[in-house]
Amino acid sequence: MRLQLEGYATGFWAILPQLILSVLFLLFVWAVIRAVRWLLPRTLRRARMRRALIDVIMMLITVGLWLFGVLIAVTIAFPTITPGKALTALGVGGVAIGFAFKDVFENFLAGVLLLIREPFSIDDYIDCEDIEGQVEEITIRDTHVRQTDGQLVVAPNAMFFKNPVTIRTARDVRRTTIICGVAYGEDVDKAREIIAKAVRGVDAVRDDVRDVEIFAQEFADSAINFEVTWWTGSRPIDIRSSRDKVVAAVKRALDDAGVEIPFPYRTMTFAEPLTLRHEDDSGQQPAG
Repeated sequence: MRLQLEGYATGFWAILPQLILSVLFLLFVWAVIRAVRWLLPRTLRRARMRRALIDVIMMLITVGLWLFGVLIAVTIAFPTITPGKALTALGVGGVAIGFAFKDVFENFLAGVLLLIREPFSIDDYIDCEDIEGQVEEITIRDTHVRQTDGQLVVAPNAMFFKNPVTIRTARDVRRTTIICGVAYGEDVDKAREIIAKAVRGVDAVRDDVRDVEIFAQEFADSAINFEVTWWTGSRPIDIRSSRDKVVAAVKRALDDAGVEIPFPYRTMTFAEPLTLRHEDDSGQQPAG
């Protein structure tokens, strides 16, 4: 036992200079990483790169430098271990870790690709897999979406990467449509002109992008239906607000012009003739 302990001590003193060199090398790597983490983000921010993407780049650089430094430090401390052998051992362990954390790595890679490709950005309104709202934050693993009812949804990045995403604010304007009906007895061309003038007079309607479009759509049960289309802001509140103003303006214009917006009409037919009965002022049925 004593000889074994002496052998351990002799071996330790033999490799102590290499251990000291490897520790000094790791300290050097640590200093380099600190310098990179201080200098590189400032350079990238001057290039107007998004903060989340800067964080991704810094994390990848940090991991890469530490991996390189540990491999070199191991070869300094133990010359019999080559970088190739160390990488082989890391590869076997990496496969096992990859299977264990498959979903985590999938979301991580999806987050990196989303930040690089930038299909959508913070403050955009998006719709994906029944999640609709404004993007508040994009991290390495997930995306935070604030729904229009105020609830916050934290969804994994892989969902946005693998599924179609509707970006509702990709442009500053969006088209919206309502259906307006007028009675069959009204003049169709006159009603169309009244509706068009009313819609163009709404301040929320962007007729500078494209003019208001009104088409007679169908012969409905009780009315001639017009499809009324215009452009407005792309946010959900812009759509709702412009619809409210357009509906109110069209209703007011048609009322002022005496154009009827009909209630549903029903015509009833009977196979046999009906006997008409009436009552006098006293509420009694007349004799005979």
